[in-house]
Amino acid sequence: MRPCLLLVDGRPGTFTDHVLSRDDLDLVLLRFEEHLSALPTDHLLRTADIPTFTIAADADIRREAERYLTWVAGLPARPAHFCNPQEPLQEISHRFAGLVGLPHLDAEQVSWVRDKTAMKRRFREIGIPCAEFAEVTDGDDVLGFAAAHGWPLILKPVDGWSSIDTYKLDDEHDLARLLPLPPSRRWMVEEFLTGREYQLCALVAQGRVLDTYVSWTPCALLETVHGGINGSISLGVDDELGTDEQELVRKLVQRIVDGMRIDHGYLHMEFFRSDDGGIHMSEVGARLAGCELPSNHGLARNFDMMAATLDTYLGRVPSLEYSAPRCAGDLLLPYKPGRVVKVTPLETLLSMPGVVRGRMNVASGDDLPDQRASHASAGYVQIVGPSRQIVEDRMNGVLDAFELVTEDPS
Repeated sequence: MRPCLLLVDGRPGTFTDHVLSRDDLDLVLLRFEEHLSALPTDHLLRTADIPTFTIAADADIRREAERYLTWVAGLPARPAHFCNPQEPLQEISHRFAGLVGLPHLDAEQVSWVRDKTAMKRRFREIGIPCAEFAEVTDGDDVLGFAAAHGWPLILKPVDGWSSIDTYKLDDEHDLARLLPLPPSRRWMVEEFLTGREYQLCALVAQGRVLDTYVSWTPCALLETVHGGINGSISLGVDDELGTDEQELVRKLVQRIVDGMRIDHGYLHMEFFRSDDGGIHMSEVGARLAGCELPSNHGLARNFDMMAATLDTYLGRVPSLEYSAPRCAGDLLLPYKPGRVVKVTPLETLLSMPGVVRGRMNVASGDDLPDQRASHASAGYVQIVGPSRQIVEDRMNGVLDAFELVTEDPS
């Protein structure tokens, strides 16, 4: 039988494009009225013939689930599988999936992968090393934490993503500039970990970690919002982690999978490796990584990561067959608010050494809003090479060639 998937369609991306290109499954899209503005016209036109259920804004989710069950009963194929590839819609989408009888994360699991204080408490319970942390409501709470654990520290929302509203505080003067903490959100602090930050992805099927994929980041993620090179390099070769460390990372991920009862899907994590080789897990997300990390892993190992990921959400165990390992990275092109006056054509960047794919998100005349997020970019390119250093050098070459000129639209 052809599988039928209910896919959350909140923002177009490479994984969604892959699913839309498949002709061996039936697809139903789940959208949210308040997020429709994030879907570009060309995407809406491309998906116009696909059955789509849109959850009304501010509607009671139980009534929307009942409405869906009536609606879906009239379709030729009814979804038996569910996938939410995006972070901000975790709570609502998984709750909806549960109400309509589809595989989903329960409320406790969602809290473990979305609420960063619940996540880190769970880390402690299952023996995963992580930074000291505390939930805070005001400046006195932050100062108390700093007195116990020292400066610098990290301040961020409990439910944050993409480094939005995340800050490194070096002292009380940095803190004072952010006070009072907006009471509309929950806030937390954690100790600042030194050492090298890595990104880590994993594929899971039937409760088992099939493989893990480590990415090198030229700059720490938080530094990218201050202009640091915003890229990730999947280490198909040149893996700096020794055999013992690789095995330790894999065991830690399996412990997370077991401890959080994750049955299947794609996990995205970050961890810190100290100078003495110690590993501290930072965060975990039960969804695809942002930007182009998943396709980087496929490019680095010459296999179809998107197809393997989709398999896990369709209840299958993918066969992971790699060949011709190399390094592959995605580089987010610098972003600048204002009206675009000039931007380097994508064709120019695609002609540069090692650049194999790319996408430009801006054009002359566009008005770009001010954004402080690690995913903010004018577009991206993907770059391959025989080593991590060569890919990083090629990234710097692209940055030297790329130009984005904006002006005040007023």
